Amino acid sequence: MENRNFQMDTQWNIIHYPEKPTGFGILIIGDERHFVDDSKCFWTQNEGKLDIIDQLKEEGYTIFSSNLYGRNWGSESAVELAKSLYQHVIRSEILNNKIHILAEGMGALVAIRLMENMKKNIRSVILLNPILSLKHHLEQEKEHKFFYKKIMKELSTAHRMNLLELENNIFSMEESVNLEYDFPVKIIHVLAGGKSYNQSKQYHRIINTSKFNPTFILQEKKQQLGKIFIKYFSSHETVL
Repeated sequence: MENRNFQMDTQWNIIHYPEKPTGFGILIIGDERHFVDDSKCFWTQNEGKLDIIDQLKEEGYTIFSSNLYGRNWGSESAVELAKSLYQHVIRSEILNNKIHILAEGMGALVAIRLMENMKKNIRSVILLNPILSLKHHLEQEKEHKFFYKKIMKELSTAHRMNLLELENNIFSMEESVNLEYDFPVKIIHVLAGGKSYNQSKQYHRIINTSKFNPTFILQEKKQQLGKIFIKYFSSHETVL
């Protein structure tokens, strides 16, 4: 069996099985384009992402992911479902209870909440082109009125708040984000266009420590991501 799709709280989830499992699991939390349905997911439909899935499976990783209510923007319901998915996978599969997390874009907002709530169950984290702060993300988007309105509508739906309350909540958030935990956290940013470059400049402003040095990769080197992920994850598996 290559993968198993199943539902939890109306949301589809998927587990990708390696031929020779090592007992280590990776939770993938996708960006705003991510989806999981009854037979497939974004990471198997996208050629580059599928290549990464295949490389991770070849190394023996069991990979799991969820639809997480679509464009959830780090909502409470998405965080709770991700925690429930972890519990389900740990109960149903033969895996070490400390997992790796690979979160992309908007998915980093859920990952950051999991890092706060699941400290003892996380082995390492990779944040790929992450949105670390809703506050900073909206500040960047404010000059693009169409996209700003679109995001605010998505946020209102995801967080179940009216627009005024939501805006007040977001702009009263802390300036910095804590990424310092007992497990390692790595930020990888693929440089593609001005927007990505501007986002990369925000990292040191948002992260509350000088210890973090994001890894920047040129667009043409994207095919190396799978190897980078494997090298990083495997280097944090010596202690079970």
